[in-house]
Amino acid sequence: MKKDCNFINKLREIGLRPTKQRVKICELLFLRDKTFHFTINDLVKKISDEMDEKISLATVYNTVHAFQKKGHLKEIAINSDKTYYDTNTSIHHHFYDEDTHELIDCDENDIDSINLKKNIPGKKIKSVEVLIKVASDNQNQN
Repeated sequence: MKKDCNFINKLREIGLRPTKQRVKICELLFLRDKTFHFTINDLVKKISDEMDEKISLATVYNTVHAFQKKGHLKEIAINSDKTYYDTNTSIHHHFYDEDTHELIDCDENDIDSINLKKNIPGKKIKSVEVLIKVASDNQNQN
């Protein structure tokens, strides 16, 4: 019950009415030990498969976007037609596996500091996050 209360407050904080469906979305997103990377379609499927719930795509989409706008989720654009969301909102890097379509956290210790030689006039750099796309190396397979 305490968890539901926290989610109700979190939903109200971002300006959404705390419906049963939205509380279920919160449970799936935020009751985790590990970071969760997902697309909207992944989340809809997970809700259906794991929670045996039917929540409309529009409700999932609006809830995820409201959380993202308030900084509770990070949006990661892979390309023009694929966007992932991350429950870890800290500045960090990712691997994107093009074979499995999986987004994987990359430890900052695995990447040397990045030295930018140019900036946009009148702008300051907020963060630098690297997306490393990987795919199977078919040449090395027997």
